[in-house]
Amino acid sequence: MKKQPLLNTYVNNVDMIESIQAIENMILSKKKGYTVAVNVDVITKIEKDTYLKEITDKADIVFVDGQPLVWIARWQGRPVKAKISGSDLIPCLCKLAAEKGYSIFIIGGKEGVACKAKENLEKQFSEINIVGTYAPPFGFERDDVELDKINKMISQARPDLLIVCLGCPKQEKWVYENYQKYEARVSVCGGATVDFIAGNIDRAPRWMSNHGLEWFYRFLKEPKRMFKRYFIDDVKIIKLIWKYGEK
Repeated sequence: MKKQPLLNTYVNNVDMIESIQAIENMILSKKKGYTVAVNVDVITKIEKDTYLKEITDKADIVFVDGQPLVWIARWQGRPVKAKISGSDLIPCLCKLAAEKGYSIFIIGGKEGVACKAKENLEKQFSEINIVGTYAPPFGFERDDVELDKINKMISQARPDLLIVCLGCPKQEKWVYENYQKYEARVSVCGGATVDFIAGNIDRAPRWMSNHGLEWFYRFLKEPKRMFKRYFIDDVKIIKLIWKYGEK
């Protein structure tokens, strides 16, 4: 899919319907691929992490996950059609999978979270085929034995969709380094989506999300964990707006 510049990376200008269709086309093509999503936090990480930038630039689809980035794209004269967050996209993909018979594997979250997400999805979509879930232990990405175990587990299940919810940049780096090693058609980086589906974390009200305040809602829910991200790391986006706005 054609991409367009957005600050220090490139994104796909798609709405939700086009996003779902693009992923289904990837499934049907039988060619392995992966998708990522960028928000303010990811953009600031990319600026100093060249490996993460490489992974993002090479992704088959890059979604814009954040209303502030939608505004920035518009201000730079290259508007995008919609904010595509994992917590919106993945339930839609699950609905598609239930209707079309595509299989799903969910990896991520703390122990029991992916299983709970599976239960909730099976209640919502009676025909859904979730062929596996797994919560990797802490530090798994540095354990060759564990990595091999995970790749074999996924390959045995052979899912059409692998939903990866490990947090950025861990999920992106793990997918990039392993998606050619396991047998899954499309790997979708989903961030905290597994926690939303499992009911562990409440989503922001729609009006807050539409007005770019989803970050503030999450901060109110988890102030200690989110303070550094939102009030120290993410404010660096201001400098990047001016840096890349000059080009």
